[in-house]
Amino acid sequence: MTGRDPGAAELGTSRDVPAFPRRLWRALDRHPPPGALAIGRRWRSPLRGPWLTSVFGLVLLIGLPIVIITGLLDYAAYAPQFGQALPRDVGWLRPPPFEWPTRPAWLFRVSQGLHVILGIVLVPVVLAKLWSVIPKLFAWPPVRSTAQLLERLSLLLLVGGILFQIATGLLNVQYAYLFGFDFYTAHYFGGWVFIAAFVAHVALKLPRMISALRSRPFLAEFRRGPDDTRPEPPDPDDLVAPRPGPATVSRRGALTLVGGLSLLLGGLTVGQTMDGPLRRTALLMPRGRQPGTGPNGFPVNRSAAAAGVTQERTGPGWRLTLAAAGRTVTLDRQQLLALPQHTATLPIACVEGWSTLQTWTGVRLRDLAAIAGAGEPASALVRSLERAGLFNQAQLQSNQILDPDSLLALKVNGVDLALDHGYPARVIVPALPGVHCTKWVATIDFRTTAGG
Repeated sequence: MTGRDPGAAELGTSRDVPAFPRRLWRALDRHPPPGALAIGRRWRSPLRGPWLTSVFGLVLLIGLPIVIITGLLDYAAYAPQFGQALPRDVGWLRPPPFEWPTRPAWLFRVSQGLHVILGIVLVPVVLAKLWSVIPKLFAWPPVRSTAQLLERLSLLLLVGGILFQIATGLLNVQYAYLFGFDFYTAHYFGGWVFIAAFVAHVALKLPRMISALRSRPFLAEFRRGPDDTRPEPPDPDDLVAPRPGPATVSRRGALTLVGGLSLLLGGLTVGQTMDGPLRRTALLMPRGRQPGTGPNGFPVNRSAAAAGVTQERTGPGWRLTLAAAGRTVTLDRQQLLALPQHTATLPIACVEGWSTLQTWTGVRLRDLAAIAGAGEPASALVRSLERAGLFNQAQLQSNQILDPDSLLALKVNGVDLALDHGYPARVIVPALPGVHCTKWVATIDFRTTAGG
């Protein structure tokens, strides 16, 4: 394979590199494996080059930090100070602790929706950028210096990290747990590996990306058709094919294809965050679509049957137990309905990205705390009738209990909750992750100290 060797002159003249590494790089250069040069010659697209790679890189430089930040915010929303964010033990990789706010009420809906939808929309851009640099994977020798070896290792973590995050994330939203490990643990630590590699890559490549973008006007390039498409000049990174073939599609066509695929994926996904007819367009989201009609006809993540909650346990014999400061109060559903009722329109948002906005009616949590004699509690542990599962209980912060719209909901949209939506009572708190809006509530233990 012909091409430039930016490290050759340096290796020939540098006195700082020990003789052994120089000899190793030269030996690799002189003895390529069978077929290595022939494979390299097959990559002949005239579209590849620093400019096209940098355009894809710019899109990812804008989009990926949003995915990263919203992912870290979502972890914080699960209140890791109570040990209920997953994974629980993350050591020094835990983000700085802070009290997750209840306002704006749509905060978790937007952050988690952006995390999932933008992550899916960027998949074609990620694949296109990998396509634009794939000849470098077959270049020989693979490295020509110790510095380049370190750069290649960081690229291995970058590419492997983003492909791992995409694969596990897509399988999670499809509820297809084909891997033999815990999704939350793997996705969280895999995210930090990717973040470290991403920051290092940006630090190394940002100056070159800027110069490549400035090398040709975007609008002028976008007006060129296949007949006017020419290869870029040879570059130090060997992104340009040494023997490019004729163009069958323009760079405009390539960018339009990638952008169109991203818009298509967005169109098949974004409906899961909207109520009404648009929800039916979320063809890629199995539980984000509208499951039925009527006041209770909105999505549910975990049904009563899956949770092992039966009508016998939620019937007339059901009681809610309130606990605080060593005393307990027991209420049945009729007694709860006799208490002052409050109505609020609030979203439920799931970690898989779907969300829905409904109107809930029930008793304020702060009123229940007063009935239990808790005053202004520091926290509350809510337990469900569900006996097993990762989210059969949740601990709420003080601000989440005292918010005027935080409810033990008894009705939704003017009618009793359906069993799958938490009948006889469920928690609804502004900006709280859906899995912590506990359904089929059995007990609420109000605590006067943050630690319990």
